[in-house]
Amino acid sequence: MVFAHGFGCDQSMWRFVWPEFADRYRIVLFDHVGLGGSDLAAFDPARYATLSGYADDVLEICEELDLREVIFVGHSVSAMIGVLAAAERPDRFAHLVLIGPSPRYVDDEDYAGGFSREDIDGLLESLESNYLGWSSAMAPAIMGNSDRPELGEELNELFCRADPAIAAHFARATFLSDNRADLDRITTPALVLQCSDDLIAPDAVGRFVHERLRGSRFVRLAATGHCPNLSAPEETSAAIEAYLGP
Repeated sequence: MVFAHGFGCDQSMWRFVWPEFADRYRIVLFDHVGLGGSDLAAFDPARYATLSGYADDVLEICEELDLREVIFVGHSVSAMIGVLAAAERPDRFAHLVLIGPSPRYVDDEDYAGGFSREDIDGLLESLESNYLGWSSAMAPAIMGNSDRPELGEELNELFCRADPAIAAHFARATFLSDNRADLDRITTPALVLQCSDDLIAPDAVGRFVHERLRGSRFVRLAATGHCPNLSAPEETSAAIEAYLGP
């Protein structure tokens, strides 16, 4: 099982989930370039201008470690990174588990992504002009669970550890992406886990992903917010276990 974290985070986001599967699967955790313990010198603005560069990293990890029949568990933007990787090399993947996926954040004609282009432009401008201030304001909103402020504080701390310039670059690749057509390329079985009251990936977005992924399974979690791997790890693990079977 390969676990891939979301924007601004690192592999610690999985610490309550991956141990539930360690007795049955080989576990692979990693940090996207520019985040966590990754080598900042490896960041290449051209390579990472789109999510395809991050998908190439996933495939390189699979190649280097000779990973086959991969169960890829991707949170948030990493859900689409996994989709791109599986579209390119379906022979490497057995299942995709997509937690809070969004193939496009911007509303577009009859597609509701949850944000107008003006919303996204404002978000990116705020992030680029005052990254620490943006992190402090956005982390609690993204996490949800206002009755558990320590969760938002942890997400803010993760955001603040990232290099601001790399984070801004990653944000543009993330929030301006459009991977809707890539969903049609997927033949890998998939589970879509949708959170309740998710600011970043609303219910309609998760259902759109499910409808476009042929044969996928859709599960709406009781967990609120955008990060159930941290706020509701038991429910998240149970949903994955129920999908994969014994």
